[in-house]
Amino acid sequence: MPSRDEILEALERVIDPELRKSIVELGMVRSIDVAEDGATAITVSLTTAGCPIRNHFSTAVAREASTVEGVTSVEVTFDVLSDTEKAKLQQSLGRGSLPEGALARVANVLCIGSGKGGVGKSTLTANLAAALTADGKRVGILDADVWGYSIPRMFGLGSEKPPVSPERKILPHEAHGVKVMSIGFFVKEDAAVVWRGPMLHKALTQFLEDVEWGELDYLLVDLPPGTGDVSMTLAQLLPQAKFLIVTTPQPTAQRVARRAAEMAGKVDLEVAGIIENMAGFTTPSGERYAIFGEGGGQELADELDVPLLGKVPLTMPLREQADAGTPLVFTDPDDPAAQATRQAARGIVALTPIELPVLQAPEPPAAPAPKGLSLPMAG
Repeated sequence: MPSRDEILEALERVIDPELRKSIVELGMVRSIDVAEDGATAITVSLTTAGCPIRNHFSTAVAREASTVEGVTSVEVTFDVLSDTEKAKLQQSLGRGSLPEGALARVANVLCIGSGKGGVGKSTLTANLAAALTADGKRVGILDADVWGYSIPRMFGLGSEKPPVSPERKILPHEAHGVKVMSIGFFVKEDAAVVWRGPMLHKALTQFLEDVEWGELDYLLVDLPPGTGDVSMTLAQLLPQAKFLIVTTPQPTAQRVARRAAEMAGKVDLEVAGIIENMAGFTTPSGERYAIFGEGGGQELADELDVPLLGKVPLTMPLREQADAGTPLVFTDPDDPAAQATRQAARGIVALTPIELPVLQAPEPPAAPAPKGLSLPMAG
């Protein structure tokens, strides 16, 4: 007859898709009962009764337990962690709340940041999303640049609030095949956002956990410049994310970008690569001028021992299409900036070859009201 310890060891291979830890390490295995004939009953504790990835856990637990010699059948049941157990788990993970499955079907989360403003990070994020979409990937953008939100404008989206599903999840707007969520949808157009840390944390938590992102190959998170509250909050909420640093070529910008890399290291975010933006100005006739110097991106990549994914030149159509609301990659794929962005996107794909398995369709969850719809952005 198989032992409980043997089955528990097999269940270490069942990974929570959001927290990237095994259900054994997370304390989610409530009980294992093995009958003399090998019939095994396993109870798994979920963070919420309406967990949208319940079927994923059911299938994975049954599959791994069945690999233990002597197990003849597996019955998987579920209960919910108590408030005390949730609090203990939150404390051990260093999180203010536990995920409820909203990002479980997102294969890769990429936080795109810079040490300083004005390096074209948001324009690059929009065009990277377009390039990945053009290559057949399912892509979403979370515009976390709360004070300088610009992604909606770059995708031709207004400030209309997104709809809410029957399951009380916020549905992101979609443009050119890219799902978009931004604080710009919840404030008056061009309004200044004057929030302190706790309000930012609440809003970002809502964007990640109350939004129905669905199945995505990539979720790109456009960070505000610098190393403040937003970056630390996202690092806490997204331990599985990778960090892309955007810099311009001149040494001053490269040194400032180095601080962003240092912040990523302090909060245990993996720096996946560097993208050098404004790598020279390319005229319509094809002439190139190194307005901001040369080599800063490669120097930073060498210092951090990560790849330089691309060197994107500054072109007039790049700026024009950002203002027009259609990413340049879609309108003029032969433009030098569009070609360089697509090269960087291919580098991103090469860095993230392993995707999550496609999960079964989730069971209809209960309909709790989203925690943040009334705070602070619905007013």
